[in-house]
Amino acid sequence: MGVVSEKALFFKEKYKRTIAWRLKQNSSVIEKHLNPEEEVLYVFVGQKNENPLDFFSTAVIALTNKRLMIGQKRVLFGYSLNFVTPDLFNDMQVYQGLRWGKITIDTAKEVIIITNLAKKSLPEIETMVTEFMMKEKQ
Repeated sequence: MGVVSEKALFFKEKYKRTIAWRLKQNSSVIEKHLNPEEEVLYVFVGQKNENPLDFFSTAVIALTNKRLMIGQKRVLFGYSLNFVTPDLFNDMQVYQGLRWGKITIDTAKEVIIITNLAKKSLPEIETMVTEFMMKEKQ
């Protein structure tokens, strides 16, 4: 088991209300694309979609010392991998609903929405991502 898998499982165990599965498979996508000098700083999991009722698009999000990586392994074949480098990061929005939370990451090219996050995980995710991005943008 790789470092991304371990951190994803730790996050899921810490925030049990987050809806996510197939963490090892999704983590393997990120681990495959880590550069030799990259260090994984933080990992969280959630659903990469706009619909909080869609539970079938789990993603693993890893913050490295170079970028933010979002990996999704398809059920049958293939995978999807998105990157957000600090120079493309614009801002981040946090929304807490009745049962779950949502993070919206605005970049120069797209808007990435991660839903079905445990409400208690929102401050931790926001702090880790925004502190890293702001530090790297300077």
